Amino acid sequence: MNRIDKKFAALKKQRKTALIPFVTAGDPDLATTLEILRALERGGADLIELGVPFSDPMADGPTIQRASERALEKGASLPRILEMVRKFRRHSEMPLILFGYYNPFLRYGLKRFTAEAEAAGVDGVLCVDLPPEESGELKRWTDARGLDTIFLLAPTSDIGRIRLVARRGRGFIYYVSVTGVTGARRSLENHLRARVARVRRETSLPVGVGFGISTPRQAAWIASFADAAVVGSALIGTMERARARREKVAQAGRFVARLKRAMNSVTKKD
Repeated sequence: MNRIDKKFAALKKQRKTALIPFVTAGDPDLATTLEILRALERGGADLIELGVPFSDPMADGPTIQRASERALEKGASLPRILEMVRKFRRHSEMPLILFGYYNPFLRYGLKRFTAEAEAAGVDGVLCVDLPPEESGELKRWTDARGLDTIFLLAPTSDIGRIRLVARRGRGFIYYVSVTGVTGARRSLENHLRARVARVRRETSLPVGVGFGISTPRQAAWIASFADAAVVGSALIGTMERARARREKVAQAGRFVARLKRAMNSVTKKD
């Protein structure tokens, strides 16, 4: 049982939902990202998604696009990101998921990438633009290294796709709450509860919900029926508005703490 499995198992016993913040590695720079990761852990994060910046993102809205641009301008690269993960891992058992696009991983070499990711202390890989039907080569190497391959489902996913992801996925299933790109939203669709329940009938994997969650109230609602709430754009936007690096770190920790308090006030009924 790896760190992701252990975390979800522990939360299940407590009837609680995981909070998974997303940050872009290298925004505003890698040294500050390391401090942000530590602040997220202190604030109550249960797992962390670490975004690998990419020049041509398809699933990301303007907030995360800007974060990727800033990171790339500062020289963020896969080897440097993995070195930062190694530093973080020296003092933390927080589950870490690399969230990115297939091109950087493929160009780096899948065998090399997965070996170095596992050695650095990465626990899972979520490749946004790699559908499960085409994931065989990546999954070959992630499975060999004990890394969880996490797949996406969307409101448009039919029962066949749900069952395929349930068979091939590991760690948890990431349910995209809306059709469209990432970004904070004022409201979430009421049908989310029923759609998550539909996915859960087909799998024993935890089901997390992301895209659009931006407030403690929304996070608490997700916590009432899902196994995880993933929050990215709202967190990055909060840090973006802070000027000093120290304040970005502090704002990240405070923002996550507010979300976690709201989520902890809810006990799942199922």
